[in-house]
Amino acid sequence: MSVRLSKLFGMDVYDFEAGYKGKVYDIIINLEKGKLETITTEPLKVKTKLDAKKILSEKSVPYRNVKSVKDIIIVSGRELPFSENAKEDAEEAPAPASQLRYKYYRR
Repeated sequence: MSVRLSKLFGMDVYDFEAGYKGKVYDIIINLEKGKLETITTEPLKVKTKLDAKKILSEKSVPYRNVKSVKDIIIVSGRELPFSENAKEDAEEAPAPASQLRYKYYRR
């Protein structure tokens, strides 16, 4: 399934546990790789670099944490690290108990 980039702006962002994160204001794109990198829940139109860093560290979600996009955006509950080596370590780690809590079986 694909979604136009322009449709993402203004969408509500929720985590796995139905916690509201905010609305999509800005999207950071890596033009060399052709991938979405980060979704911010506050506009990046700020006066200082310090304010921009604060928004990127506290009010944004790495796009690799996005699990589903349709009418809303659902992101994973756990924060995945930014470095590639740490990403491999995170894949080997067991899933948190909150994601394994519900299992449904056919009767």
